[in-house]
Amino acid sequence: TAFAYIQIADCNIGVGLTFNRRITVRESQPTKGVSNQLTTPRRRTPPRPKLAETTILKRTDITEDLWLVWMEKPEGFTFKPGQYCTLGVNGIERAYSISSAPYEEDLELFVELVPPPDGNLTPLLNELNVGDKLSIRPRAKGLFVFKSDFKRHLFVSTVTGVVPYISILRQYLHDNTEGHEIYLLLGASYEDELTYDSEIQKIADEHPGLLKFVPTVSRPTEERNASWTGETGRVNNVVEKYIDEWNLSADDTLIYACGHPGMIEDVKDRFIPKSFSVEEERFWKDD
Repeated sequence: TAFAYIQIADCNIGVGLTFNRRITVRESQPTKGVSNQLTTPRRRTPPRPKLAETTILKRTDITEDLWLVWMEKPEGFTFKPGQYCTLGVNGIERAYSISSAPYEEDLELFVELVPPPDGNLTPLLNELNVGDKLSIRPRAKGLFVFKSDFKRHLFVSTVTGVVPYISILRQYLHDNTEGHEIYLLLGASYEDELTYDSEIQKIADEHPGLLKFVPTVSRPTEERNASWTGETGRVNNVVEKYIDEWNLSADDTLIYACGHPGMIEDVKDRFIPKSFSVEEERFWKDD
């Protein structure tokens, strides 16, 4: 079994590909000119799941191209923290990671607008408001989930790439899970794009043994970041600094990289040669 990844819009789609072939040999009485009959059973393609429908319950605009949206969770819809759902408008479908935790009543998403001509679905989503409906595939998917075998977990993200980590943290606390250390680095161009930073900092303050958090902005000299006093630089450029500061070792630390493909490739190039394991989830800018 091999796994391939299709990265579209605000999330990746993990596709499991199984390569095998089963041949059934049926013993039969010899017939004229044929001593045995070799048959290959016909494979039946499973039916594609029917679309469900969901309704927007709440929307909060963060910037002109970022917003939070809450939707009804269809009956029977389940997911693991870190997985994604597939939404659709007018027959156009894309995958979006879920920031709410499985125990929560509604589905929460953090969406970035990709304008035309590159964007196909996010411009349509941006036009939707409370009460509007859209389609949702009945099953969540994705392999970017918490790997509890590791003691330490370094979450690295850019903007909407923080979404899987929010779901993981909320569920972790809800379940009263113990025995792990989580370190979260969140990068953005501007302070107002960090979005979940207050929630993450609150968790870090209340659970210092569980979570350490460092947000960083890459354009600290611009007017939009005039009040910023925290870490600066692209998030992939500060990873090594904090690995050293937090004394993280490849022996018991798993690095997760979620967001911009360039960030992910840089993290992999720097830390896989140092024997770190790296899980990745790419959020493409085009959808």
